[in-house]
Amino acid sequence: MLDRRTLLVTGAAMAASPALAAADKISGNENFPRGFLWGAATAGHQVEGNNVASDQWFLENLKPTIYAEPSRDASNSFALWPQDMDLAKGIGLNAYRFSLEWARIEPEQGLFSVAMLDHYKRMIQGAHARGLKPIVTFNHFTAPRWFAAMGGWTNAAAIDLFVRFCDKAARHLADGISHAITFNEPNILMVLRSVVLPPQVLEAQKAMLAEAARRSGTAKFTALNAANMEDIDAMQVNLIAAHKAAKAAIKAVRSDLPVGFSLSMFDDQAVGKNSIRDAKRKELYGGWLDAARADDFMGVQNYERNMWTDKGKLPAPKGAPVNYMGAEVYAPSLAGAVRYAHEATGVPIFVTEHGVGTTDDTIRANLIPAALAEMKRAMDSGVPVIGYCHWSLIDNFEWVFGYRVKFGLHSVDPATFVRTAKPSAAIYGAIASRNAL
Repeated sequence: MLDRRTLLVTGAAMAASPALAAADKISGNENFPRGFLWGAATAGHQVEGNNVASDQWFLENLKPTIYAEPSRDASNSFALWPQDMDLAKGIGLNAYRFSLEWARIEPEQGLFSVAMLDHYKRMIQGAHARGLKPIVTFNHFTAPRWFAAMGGWTNAAAIDLFVRFCDKAARHLADGISHAITFNEPNILMVLRSVVLPPQVLEAQKAMLAEAARRSGTAKFTALNAANMEDIDAMQVNLIAAHKAAKAAIKAVRSDLPVGFSLSMFDDQAVGKNSIRDAKRKELYGGWLDAARADDFMGVQNYERNMWTDKGKLPAPKGAPVNYMGAEVYAPSLAGAVRYAHEATGVPIFVTEHGVGTTDDTIRANLIPAALAEMKRAMDSGVPVIGYCHWSLIDNFEWVFGYRVKFGLHSVDPATFVRTAKPSAAIYGAIASRNAL
């Protein structure tokens, strides 16, 4: 059962908290535009559980694997999505971002499940029934196992296969969608490559993918978020082409549906002379910013800033709050990423993810109002931001890190699946409810 009592008690207690009082004072309690979308985000594989036909499930359960643990039941949101939407509505949000699981809808090539399409239709209808705008991601990293076994996004045939999936899904679901996102962070591997992963990690991933190909009886097994470094550039070419074609397919079903993609973006800052920042921006975001110029909006997903010198990235300043990876938690980074995204594309910006991975919820509770205040200043200076989705509504499966990393506004008991609000949920919900800082 949903722990509503915890949610209500926590919300009441936090209404008088110093953090919430501070949020009241930031920027003179300025209002956001009417109709601004206040949401929280989830992703199918990370919360639904038992996504057994997907590439990720296969990789998690291989030996060897780079995943800390398998996803198993996740947060059981395949069954409990009504409770998750109740959480979003209960803290005062008006939008909910979730994803379609391609592997559920097309578990075998060419075999489409009407039952699974109807499941996602019920979710869209459930969002509307609660006054939540459904922000729907068509691909949040995962794909069917059969697709990955064909080489995934290294295979040029991937474009038409993804377009066919998007066409089927749009014909069933597009009428109820508020905003459609073709891809979630399709540049994630470029970001990981830029981080310069340790050789042992790259070798372990190569061994995992080789075993996946062997077990599948194919030459190459590749996932959007797990691929060998030498395949990344070819994947980006196919992904950009797939986005453009998928957008056209979705628009052919419903021309007035806003369509875009979301990008993993840092607040990239130049430090000193001959900074490599601009070169790094080109490397990290590639041709995606060019592609976004033809879209209805662009999703920005920001968690950190990068300070680039002429030699590389500076470490986190001493004494700064840090996340689970030891990276600086820097509230103005969201505004910096939003400003650059609009400057580079000229289209409206939708913050489709922002948050912090930490077991210390006070860091999250302090980050939210501070980051939103900086974002509001960017909006006041002319940057068109249409909405903000916090990552994540609930603690979930964080890919290779398993369940150790906590991003949620609510915790989830792994045995009972009871959701419990953290203090940050009330902090964020209060801002969303009044549409003002």
